[in-house]
Amino acid sequence: MTEVTQTPTRSRVFPIATIVLGFIGLFAAFELITEYIKKIKEPGYIPNCNVSVLVTCGPNMDSWQGSIFGFSNTIIGIGAFMAPIIVGVALLAGARFANWFWALYRIGLALGLVFVGWLAYQSIYSLGTLCPWCMVVWSVTIPLFWTTLFQPEAAGYVNVSDQTKQRFVNMRSWVWVAIVLCFVVIAAAAQFRLDWFAEFTR
Repeated sequence: MTEVTQTPTRSRVFPIATIVLGFIGLFAAFELITEYIKKIKEPGYIPNCNVSVLVTCGPNMDSWQGSIFGFSNTIIGIGAFMAPIIVGVALLAGARFANWFWALYRIGLALGLVFVGWLAYQSIYSLGTLCPWCMVVWSVTIPLFWTTLFQPEAAGYVNVSDQTKQRFVNMRSWVWVAIVLCFVVIAAAAQFRLDWFAEFTR
């Protein structure tokens, strides 16, 4: 009788969360580039994200910070958010990636986190605005980075010793603290600089 070797069951929570966050970020980037194109075609066009003087994306689109590489940052977002969607779908299909892939993927997410952190700083301290779609991008980039930082080793996507795996499992349990802390820092900076709470409670 032929013995059947069963593959260990892997959690679907991580890949599904990765796909969902990727789609949310992609949608926000798509909305931004759509509004950006409409504004180019019609200079007097008011973007759908212009809620008030404080909550608006118009100044962000027109600023040099919004086109740091000579073209709209939204183009980067559309390309970048395809990565977590593809990775999540591949993991659901049972794919296993090499260690170098996880290293490059996490470096990409880290660069994304640094970039949105810089954009958040520029938006709050230089432009004095809170762009709704930009904030959506910030809100998905932060958990995408932190949840992926320890998950590959903790979940067995990367082959490591049991001792190393346990260390990553322990570090993964604190991920929610890092995510909340990032949100608190951005919210506090916006509050002290722009008093967004007063804007949203009018």
